[in-house]
Parts: sequence; C-alpha cells; structure tokens
Amino acid sequence: MRPSRVPMVVTWLVIAFFYIPIVILVANSFNSSRFGGSWESTSLKWYIRLMGESDIWNALTNTLIIATIATLASMILGTTAAFALHRFAGSRLQRLHYSVIYTPLVLPEILMGLSMLLFFVELKVQLGLVTITIAHITFCVSYVAMTVLARLQDFDFTIVEASQDLGAGWWTTFWRVLLPMLAPGILAGGLLAFTLSIDDFVISFFVAGPGSTTLPIKIYSMIKYGAPPLINALSTILLVVTFLAVTISHYLTHRGRQTA
Repeated sequence: MRPSRVPMVVTWLVIAFFYIPIVILVANSFNSSRFGGSWESTSLKWYIRLMGESDIWNALTNTLIIATIATLASMILGTTAAFALHRFAGSRLQRLHYSVIYTPLVLPEILMGLSMLLFFVELKVQLGLVTITIAHITFCVSYVAMTVLARLQDFDFTIVEASQDLGAGWWTTFWRVLLPMLAPGILAGGLLAFTLSIDDFVISFFVAGPGSTTLPIKIYSMIKYGAPPLINALSTILLVVTFLAVTISHYLTHRGRQTA
C-alpha cells in the first residue's frame, strides 16, 4: 500500500502560507516603486532613506535599551527561579512558584498589558521607558526560567558535591562549576527574551508613555499614516536580526544538551 501524499501536500501548503508573505515583503524592500503592486527596478533606495529617519532610530534606541535591561534582569531572575524550582521540586511553595512562572506563557498579551496598565495607574506611576521595561521583565522571566529549567533536568549535581568535597566553597563552586555548565541554557534563554522584548507590541502599547515609543509601536503608526516601502525595509532588517538571535539560541541550547 502506497503511503498517502496528503500529509506532505498539507505540510507544503502550511509552509507556503507562512513564508510566501515574508518572501514578498523582503522582495518589495528592494523595489524602487512606492507601491508594491508593480516592480520598477532593484534598488537600495528605501534602506538609504531609512538611515535618515531620526524618529525610527530614536524608537530603535528605546527598544534596544528596554530589551537589554529586560534581558539582563530576566536572566538573573529566571535562572534563580529555575534553580529553586528544580532544587526544591515537590514542595507546595514550589508548585505555587511554578504556576506563577508558567502563567505569563499562556496568558493572552492583551490581558497582561491591560493588567499592567491598571497596576501602574493605581500606583500613580508615570508611564514611560521604566514601565515598559518592568512589563517586559514580567514575561521575559518566564521564558528564561523554562529554558534554564530544561537545562537543569540533565544537570548532574554530583559534580557540585564533588567540588565541595574537594574544598571549594559555594561561591567558587558557583563560578567555576555551576555557572559555566548552565551558561548555554542561560544565554539561550537570554537571547529568546531579547528577541521577544524587541518584537513585543501589545504589552508595550498599553504601558508606553510620551517619549517612550518603541520600534513596533513606531511601525504601527507608520502603517496608519502610510509608509509601506520603509516598513518593508525596516521589517527585513528586523527579520534578519530575529533570525540570527533565534539561530544562536537554538545552537546554544543544542550545544548545552550535547555537553550535558
């Protein structure tokens, strides 16, 4: 009996559905025509013009500042959370802790954004870069924690005990043994958090204030007022950066499993 070709056909249709629009977007970023319906000539015109848009670069600066701070904070908080979840698994407190960490992964972003907005308004906190950063840390911690927790599943804690038996203190064991072995998982989680922070629109839209426009919010405003060619060029650059970050994250995760 010959195997059915239906699964293969469905797979290719799904791949085409996801990736053909991206290919069209990238191709149009090199189209000198202002409108994507017709092709005039291949040109870097829109990339060159993009370099002179100060508003876009200010938004990019805000985005990178927020993403960097959110990533560093989430790497520290997420790693300690994952270590606690793994080391003290089974206790009631850690079951509650796991629920708190896991909830942002399944909670709709619009609910998170609205709840964060109400929280800041209730505390009378001025909306701006600080509130966006805090909101990003809130959901980035969960991704880092889950990534490091997966790394800890294959971790042999007898190595830590051996280090302490040989006279190393807890601080030395942490820096010389524990941290280097967990580094691939921590870096992979950090890159994932950085990518999610850069791409986030919904939560940022709720908690942003005057002068704190991020790149996704800027792109949204450009779409409303009409600047498709610049958006194509900007989206292509973001696509390349995101692809590189995800690729490096995947490589570090795979490498960490091999060295485990």
